[in-house]
Amino acid sequence: MNNNSFQTIFGNGAVRIMLISTLVALTLFLLAQTVTTAEKFDQSNTSTTATITVRGNGQVTLPPNIAKVSFTVENIAKTVVTAQAATTKQANAAIDFVKGQGIADKDIKTLSYNISPQYSYPTPCSPGMLCQPYSGTPKIVGYQVSETIQIMIQDLPATGSVISGLGALGVQNVQGPEFALDNATSGYDAARAAAIDNAKTQAALLAAQLGISLGKIVNFSESPGNSPVPVYGMAAESISGASTPNIPIGENTYNASVSITYEIR
Repeated sequence: MNNNSFQTIFGNGAVRIMLISTLVALTLFLLAQTVTTAEKFDQSNTSTTATITVRGNGQVTLPPNIAKVSFTVENIAKTVVTAQAATTKQANAAIDFVKGQGIADKDIKTLSYNISPQYSYPTPCSPGMLCQPYSGTPKIVGYQVSETIQIMIQDLPATGSVISGLGALGVQNVQGPEFALDNATSGYDAARAAAIDNAKTQAALLAAQLGISLGKIVNFSESPGNSPVPVYGMAAESISGASTPNIPIGENTYNASVSITYEIR
């Protein structure tokens, strides 16, 4: 077909109107299909499942089974070697003592060991005179050597006698005791289990009141409560002839809260 034939066909007004009408109809058809597809896609993405969310709180009180105590021995001497020797002797005596109280090697550890120079800032004028601030180089006059040790006491009633014995050895900076559980997470785990039981009970009660049925769990979150709160009670026993501090052992309270979302059927 040559160019003259095309010109003859498209030059015909009726044919030209028919072609334009066909193109318009096809365009409208494709547009309608696009809108329908978009509406179906939107409906499939906006469909929601009815849910219900409940919160549960749990609290448990458990007796501790360990006591953590830390202490520091420190000595100052003109040389590092001399200060180290004095500190080592004192620390070894303290370690031998706590081992004699039944504390195992695995429950004794060094937290820190420090060597610090001790400085002197000489006064640049005679006593009684108005002196300017000293701006010279400080002079090292000795060294301080310190060692901090932590012990875990399994026999809780012996805590007081252990602390008393450390004091008798001239140990400085005794810190503790911190009564806790040897399994650090067991208290919170028990509180969380109680919180989950509480949430399930609340969900069952709410479902009965609303006249609905609970489906599968679709979301869960948890948040720990405050740090363990000591509840004081039993005290450590005293040993005749020794100045033993009276140290309550008590119990620790653990808290947890959870949120559970159920599908409604």
